[in-house]
Amino acid sequence: MDKVKAELRVSERRACAALRQPRSTQRKPARGRDDEAALTADIVELAKAYGRYGYRRITALLRHAGWVVNAKRVQRIWRADKFTQSAQQRDCEGLKVPQKHPKRGRLWLNDGSCVRPRAERPNHVWSYDFVADRTQDGRKFRMLCLIDEFTREALAIQVKRRLNATDVLETLADLMILRGTPAYVRSDNGPEFIAVALREWIAAVGSKTAYIEPGSPWENGACESFNSNLRDELLNGELFFSPAEAQAMIEAWRRHFNAVRPHSSLGYRSPAPETIIPCGGNIAPWASAPAVGAARPPTPTMASEPAMH
Repeated sequence: MDKVKAELRVSERRACAALRQPRSTQRKPARGRDDEAALTADIVELAKAYGRYGYRRITALLRHAGWVVNAKRVQRIWRADKFTQSAQQRDCEGLKVPQKHPKRGRLWLNDGSCVRPRAERPNHVWSYDFVADRTQDGRKFRMLCLIDEFTREALAIQVKRRLNATDVLETLADLMILRGTPAYVRSDNGPEFIAVALREWIAAVGSKTAYIEPGSPWENGACESFNSNLRDELLNGELFFSPAEAQAMIEAWRRHFNAVRPHSSLGYRSPAPETIIPCGGNIAPWASAPAVGAARPPTPTMASEPAMH
């Protein structure tokens, strides 16, 4: 603005009117916060470690690390000019989250009705489904994913080249010994899930099967959402050389999913946090990536304990 006034030799009022700029911008210079650079560095590090997370989940991870920051400030930094100058630079910064494919329309019952048990408490409804992937040599392997629909906790992910009804029964038996018997077990109508031996065993232990309608995968929405996150955050970005390597990495991701990853359906809290992360502690990602903590916020995260009189 000063350069324009000097070259054109006009007043500030006329220069602002010509550029359609408020005159108040010439009165008070913009000042950033003292911790802006440190916060930006931590946002970039988290975005590089968790490339599929948006600014809301990054905000939750920053709060767990000790920052006192809201989502609006993180969004402003996320969309800053230096992060959006070009698509290539934004990819290098790690802040670009590619768009997912559009969702397909739901398949409803013929009469438009939907009767299914909804999870009302932990250990009420379990759901499981299969996910398939390939190793580096092109051979397929399968994953049996089992979750608790109420807490959204991933109870188990079994990885093998082939999985049958016996493997499903053994996985359920091991979990029921540790966690107790659920009221319902939800699944689709795959041959491994409708096997007579499996259904009789589930009924014998006191649970009930809750099969979805054929051609209606949305009725098992919690498990389908988990499968989508598993593929989006891990399977699409990793190359496995053997089922044993896949089992180790998937189990590490499952622990991160339960203990660290913020869930939007839970108010950006994790389903089963192992410990409370103290102020200033680092967040260890499930994969090998730089830890956050290069700088610490100057604002304390907890008020001092009041004195008793």
